[in-house]
Amino acid sequence: MIDLHTHSTASDGTMSPSELMQYASSKGISVIALTDHDTTAGLAEAVQEAGKLGITFVPGIEISVDWPTGEFHLLGLGLTHSSQELKDTLLNLRQERKNRNRKMAEKLQENGVDISYEEVFERYKTENIGRPHFASMMAEKGIVKHRQQAFDVYFASGRPCYIPRTGVELDKAVQAIRTSGGVPVQAHPLSMYISWGKMDETMREIQAKGVVGLEAWHSAIRVGQAQRLEKLARDLGMIVTGGSDFHGERVRADRHIGYTAGKKEIQDRFWTEELKPLLDRTHGTDILTFEE
Repeated sequence: MIDLHTHSTASDGTMSPSELMQYASSKGISVIALTDHDTTAGLAEAVQEAGKLGITFVPGIEISVDWPTGEFHLLGLGLTHSSQELKDTLLNLRQERKNRNRKMAEKLQENGVDISYEEVFERYKTENIGRPHFASMMAEKGIVKHRQQAFDVYFASGRPCYIPRTGVELDKAVQAIRTSGGVPVQAHPLSMYISWGKMDETMREIQAKGVVGLEAWHSAIRVGQAQRLEKLARDLGMIVTGGSDFHGERVRADRHIGYTAGKKEIQDRFWTEELKPLLDRTHGTDILTFEE
């Protein structure tokens, strides 16, 4: 099995990069990409551990992109280093994330929840604090029964503590990934909240911006939807990838490493036939240095 979309404690996963590699190995994963949100902080640790375990490691990232509806996340797969464009992009995103977190903390206080941004930061020790970290702390303190309840009551769109996320422009995200040796792949496209009637036109516009791949297979959608997205990608001449979007067994019980839509094993064709040939043609000698 393979998995081209996972997360560690460098963003909002529950396992450290090393622990994630060890867990992947125990589950029989042969190829894995670490794609933390808006950070490369976990890649150096993960690549070393993956090497010890004999796992093929694909350094990656998941960048938040400005989008008028839903969410647009752009995967960068096969990074070799952090370009200045990527560093600048991540610095801007970190500042926007910090501003958003402080506003969420203020909203929580206004709604009678005694949790501060500083408290959450001290608990999780990551620059990539976000809603999942606030939700986890609320569950730990008994304010909610479980993390999902925090989203349902406080943090989901339309709820009292929701603060819209600010991303970067798509062309800047694409440039940041390309100049860092990576392949731009759109993550979970149905999260854009685009109707199927507009999906073809929208994907053509996204492709024209330099996005070359589509994550057609994602654990949050149905098999029929994944097949429809794969056909669209084929019609457009884009590569197709598959991932679990794994954050940890305790976070999303419906997302298991190595499995995607319909609880199907992620096929190695997404690596051997789709992504790897692209990387083989463009990488040459890998640099593998990541700084933010």
